[in-house]
Amino acid sequence: MNIMNKTIINIKTDPKVKIQAQKIAADLGLSLSGILNAYLKQLVGAKTILFSLNREEIPSGYLLSALKESERERKKGNTHSFKTAEEAIAFLDR
Repeated sequence: MNIMNKTIINIKTDPKVKIQAQKIAADLGLSLSGILNAYLKQLVGAKTILFSLNREEIPSGYLLSALKESERERKKGNTHSFKTAEEAIAFLDR
């Protein structure tokens, strides 16, 4: 019989965050403790901190506007291509 030694880590967190995390863990079929243990093992093994928010980034209004303008210009045939970076910089500088 293999009995693993365990220790307790107490952390402070927002109660709402804890409840949300417990629900997500349960939805994934895991315990919050199991997820935190897996994260700690990953931290020790990789010696790096990795986060994934798994959210789609929402472009700003400015970016959406610039993309639409770019698409209109492309459809008009108002495009430029360059053989070198210097040509592109010279075009931008004029």
